[in-house]
Amino acid sequence: MNNLKHRLSNLAGKTSKEMKPAIKKSIMAAVTVAALSFGAGNSALAADSDLTTMYHVYVNNKFVGTVTDKAQVEQLVEDKLTSVEKEYADLDVELGLDVSFVPEQVFSSADNTNTNEVLDVLKDELNVQAEASAIVIGEQSVAYVKDQEAANEVLRTLMLEHVTEEELAEVESRKETPNLPVPEVKANETRIIDVYLTREVSHADEKVDPGKVLSIAEAVELLKKGTLEEQKYQVKEGDVLGNIANSHNLKLAELLSLNEGLTEDAVLKPGQELNVTVLKPFVEVVVDRQVYEQKEVPFEREIKEDSSMFKGDTKKQQEGQVGLKGTTYSVSEQNGKEIKREVINEEVLEEPVKEIVIKGTKVVPSRGDGTFVWPTNGGYVSSRQGYRWSRMHKGIDIARPSNYTIKAADNGNVVYAGNKGDGYGNKIIIDHNNGYRTMYAHLASISVSVGQTVSRGSSIGIMGRTGNSTGIHLHFEVYQNGKIIDPLSKLNRK
Repeated sequence: MNNLKHRLSNLAGKTSKEMKPAIKKSIMAAVTVAALSFGAGNSALAADSDLTTMYHVYVNNKFVGTVTDKAQVEQLVEDKLTSVEKEYADLDVELGLDVSFVPEQVFSSADNTNTNEVLDVLKDELNVQAEASAIVIGEQSVAYVKDQEAANEVLRTLMLEHVTEEELAEVESRKETPNLPVPEVKANETRIIDVYLTREVSHADEKVDPGKVLSIAEAVELLKKGTLEEQKYQVKEGDVLGNIANSHNLKLAELLSLNEGLTEDAVLKPGQELNVTVLKPFVEVVVDRQVYEQKEVPFEREIKEDSSMFKGDTKKQQEGQVGLKGTTYSVSEQNGKEIKREVINEEVLEEPVKEIVIKGTKVVPSRGDGTFVWPTNGGYVSSRQGYRWSRMHKGIDIARPSNYTIKAADNGNVVYAGNKGDGYGNKIIIDHNNGYRTMYAHLASISVSVGQTVSRGSSIGIMGRTGNSTGIHLHFEVYQNGKIIDPLSKLNRK
């Protein structure tokens, strides 16, 4: 049997220049000349006989049938390749089988052909393969692209989602000259050290179904997600998030993380689509950086007690000042999330200055600390400070307490206790020896005397309506350094 390589361009009567170079055509035509032996007495018979040629068809060396017109087989292959050429014009595509013909001369009366069956077999078995570059992780081919250049671009595109073009170029340049020192990072600066993938990725040339060959963008998505077909769930009446998560082997937190904006108390609507596919990336991008940060160092506070100063008095002996330190970190991020941070170097740029406060401890019962308690047992403010009836109401009026006991608002000395006939009725004035004085008026009775030391909250009299008063209440005034102030700015109702 004499096998000859028979290109489709020759079978179809076309030159190779008429076919697109991206399509590989491989049809093997094996032509065998059957030797028919005739004796001398039969020579004339053979010459006069009506002989015809039929073709035994083999696909990948397997006999599939016999035809009288091999042009029909060739046309079927030609049509298949033409459609492939249009659909996968950018791929290097070829037929995935060899077709061979073995001719035989027979008398025309003999008809042992089955052309239709042969064509049906070829239609079933004709398949197309594309030369592709497989992206291999471990030992598994996880994605196919048209060539190794595209495969490299997939990995490059994946990395550029986490670093800039300039940073990637810097890393590649450093790998070409590994002994080149890394420049020191400066204040609030970040320097790229390395960018790499979490798993080893390689390439392999393979022949695959052209439908499996992905674009660069599709291959990037596949490596990031582990799938290109995310499963969706359509919400039904009565669905709750917990049940949806359980039915898809998810935790509630996972379901929420898969659906941006979805919260645990969200109201689900029938027909709403939820993503229920947990993404498992084939590979992730790790970026190593050096980061330099300057941070303030808080100052310490020291309190020194001074028994010569009254309790409640303070003064600053030394103002505090924050310090400054510079820290260089080694930071690793995986798919944009920080996974490690270590201190490489740390230096104090400015030492903090301690704040020192002097606090008085001297306790004198006649001296208040400037905080006032409510001077009655409950009650409410029936009149505030301000103009009333065309004249200034210097204090506040407190009425309807739970009982009528009047209390000293703070520690101090009684400097007046009596009735001057000035409209206040029975009144008491207490000097708190810290710049404050308080006055209590309209009392029914007074239980303290001038010169007496009183403590905060102690009883000094009984509420009444003496003087110019329309009802039982306490008129209460507060003075600071001789000037009237609003009592409500100082009173503590607790």
